Amino acid sequence: MSVPGHESLEASPWVRRWSQLVPAGARVLDVACGGGRHVRWFAQRGCRVTGVDRDAAALAPLSAMAQTLVADIENGPWPFDGQRFDAVVVTNYLWRALLPTLVASVADNGVLIYETFAEGNATVGRPVNPDFLLRPGELLQAVHGLRVVAYEDGFLAAPERFVQRIVAVRESPAGASPRRYPL
Repeated sequence: MSVPGHESLEASPWVRRWSQLVPAGARVLDVACGGGRHVRWFAQRGCRVTGVDRDAAALAPLSAMAQTLVADIENGPWPFDGQRFDAVVVTNYLWRALLPTLVASVADNGVLIYETFAEGNATVGRPVNPDFLLRPGELLQAVHGLRVVAYEDGFLAAPERFVQRIVAVRESPAGASPRRYPL
């Protein structure tokens, strides 16, 4: 059985919905981007996209539209140390030790768009390893310091899977005009 979303070249509905918060020209980091469905999505919208993954073959076709970087982000150093992005996008990927780094990589006025598997998924498909399934409320805890714009934790019917997904922004320093987050 395949992992839902990994075989598709179409951007996740969650990412498509919230990409309105990412303006053209924004610097976007797609973490563990695989075949690059979100690299393509944001590049087509005029963003400056960086896709990082450990699979060089998957990244090769993306190099014409985005910056790509082959890196083992689980075992090696974080290749973007000190850099911040206007958007950080993560789907179908969880490495808990990296969560604080991902949150820290969101620039002022930037957005984190995250969607991955949650507890319960073992009852309907892969992944089944609890190391790769978010515990209840885990994403909410991970984005401490960011403003949560949207959050869901539950079951999706097509394809069947349990997910947590969040959109959180790092608001600009105090005194700036409030940003509107259309639903």
